[in-house]
Amino acid sequence: MATHDITDSPRRRIVEAAVELLENGGPDAVSTRAVAAAAGTQPPAIYRLFGDKEGLLEAVAEHGYAQFLERKRAQLDSGPQDALEDLRRGWDMVVEFGISRPELFAVMNRATSRGADMAHRAGLEILHGRVRRLAAEGWLRVDEELAAQIIQATGQGTVTTWHSTPAERRDPALLTVLREAMVSAVTRAEPTIPATESGPAAAARALRAALPDDADVLSDAEQYLLREWLTRLAADSGAPYA
Repeated sequence: MATHDITDSPRRRIVEAAVELLENGGPDAVSTRAVAAAAGTQPPAIYRLFGDKEGLLEAVAEHGYAQFLERKRAQLDSGPQDALEDLRRGWDMVVEFGISRPELFAVMNRATSRGADMAHRAGLEILHGRVRRLAAEGWLRVDEELAAQIIQATGQGTVTTWHSTPAERRDPALLTVLREAMVSAVTRAEPTIPATESGPAAAARALRAALPDDADVLSDAEQYLLREWLTRLAADSGAPYA
């Protein structure tokens, strides 16, 4: 499915109306008739712009991802901070988004459009960037791929558990406990000292952590290959994750 420019006014009004209906009444509230009425247009306009209700929900997911990524990138732009604190803040932001906007979060997780997939990958790249920084500073106790999976799974699981628990039994302390369990699962109590490491594996970890996410000098394929090679080299020695 092709992506569209959300700045187009009729499209934006329809998508924002659909988001409001979704968050107030769930997916069943997002009928073409209800969305058209809320957006001040006619149902044929929705079919013309989105094809059907599923196409509209995919556009809603892309809109949600745009807001989600804006918040993640704002965190990155807030300046240098401790790598562990950065991990905690990133995890907290994802969980808070999922808890405060459950219907939108669920639609985002079900989305299959190219735009949603690209946004999802962009979010994962931010996560992997945080993990690479932890590795470069000697914090990781597991390999990078497993660390990223643990971080993502605990965030998703926390949101699911929160919403499946009756409101009167929800305890905010659960969020802190699960976050710290995640931190303990992927990081050491004290970092190893990168300067004491030598050899190809250490050099690969340092270079990978220093690589920008959008190195213009390399094509997307070249960046993928370089990261793949560096990942293999970095995993050549098990010592850093012992």
